[in-house]
Amino acid sequence: MKVLKIIRCGCLTALLLLAGFGSPPVQAADLSFTAGGHSFVANAVRQVAPSVVRIDTERLIERQPFDPNLIDPLLRDLLGEPGYGIGPERQRGQGSGVVIDGRGLVLTNAHVVDQVSTVNVTLPDGEQRDGEVIGQDPVTDLALVRLSGRALPSPATLGDSEALEVGDWAIALGTPYGLERTVTLGIVSSLHRNISSLGFSDKRLDLIQTDAAINPGNSGGPLVNASGEVIGINTLVRSGPGAGLGFAIPINLASRVADQLQKDGEVVHPYLGVQLVPLTARIARDHNRDPNALVELPERSGALVQSVLPDSPAQRAGLRRGDLIIQAGEDTIRDPQDLLKQVDQAEIDQPLQLQILRNGGDLQLSVKPAPLPGLS
Repeated sequence: MKVLKIIRCGCLTALLLLAGFGSPPVQAADLSFTAGGHSFVANAVRQVAPSVVRIDTERLIERQPFDPNLIDPLLRDLLGEPGYGIGPERQRGQGSGVVIDGRGLVLTNAHVVDQVSTVNVTLPDGEQRDGEVIGQDPVTDLALVRLSGRALPSPATLGDSEALEVGDWAIALGTPYGLERTVTLGIVSSLHRNISSLGFSDKRLDLIQTDAAINPGNSGGPLVNASGEVIGINTLVRSGPGAGLGFAIPINLASRVADQLQKDGEVVHPYLGVQLVPLTARIARDHNRDPNALVELPERSGALVQSVLPDSPAQRAGLRRGDLIIQAGEDTIRDPQDLLKQVDQAEIDQPLQLQILRNGGDLQLSVKPAPLPGLS
């Protein structure tokens, strides 16, 4: 599990509401208990739990040999002769996953199965199966694992992450710290939380934020709604100051990535080759008031080009440092994330029309996105 200085808390607000605190008071009928006295959470878990698996992995890590010139002779009795113990070291990891179809395909996080030599999957009934990584996408942190054998677990029902609203129930399942069949409850705290704001510049994700407790080992497990439908794949947890924040990849995105991984074994992401910073009218005005400013910025919102990568689609199209991108295709660009969404939806080697502001004038440029390098 990738940890952002992070750990989870239970949903105190929800507990207070269930206890009857706050206004308006919660009525018994609102708690959605079944005839047997079980809550909607138990019903949701009953539906999805047969599809949640534990993933144990093993990586071979090359040890660094000792330099004999750096070993004090007095330490040889403790360390042995130089070179002793040299060889690959086995590093074990653990995460979660969810079965998404009847052919035994398991959706999980890419960082759970990255560069692993073996994958062992424990089914809900305790049976262990070998797993094969058939594809992973580091940009969205998603991977697809195929289970071996027959009598495969039933797949989970996938929901619609676009239909989510802040305040909806969120239930996290997985195996945190190796504790199997763990369930936590919270709400959807926020939507469309950009992963770059969490310090990950190499990812392209808008995440679901939740206060449902997520811990190391929950990575790759499902986040489900009150109906037991998977709405996200747990991926990050925050500890330290600001603890109590968990993040999940929306299931609509995860489903599209899984389809491409199943078909091609990889996901091709378009890119332009520019580094961007957001610009607003206020930021531009403050900049322009500075008597030492080298250039005058247009006082409006957009994606400001900070640098252009050599031999990139952006360079070939004529983009320059200081250009302000205000439109891509038919859509207005208010910040770099608006442009990134347009690039993600663009076709490789097909023209994408950009409107930019340069030196006080409008300019139309046509750029052809290329595959993001360095992923295969």
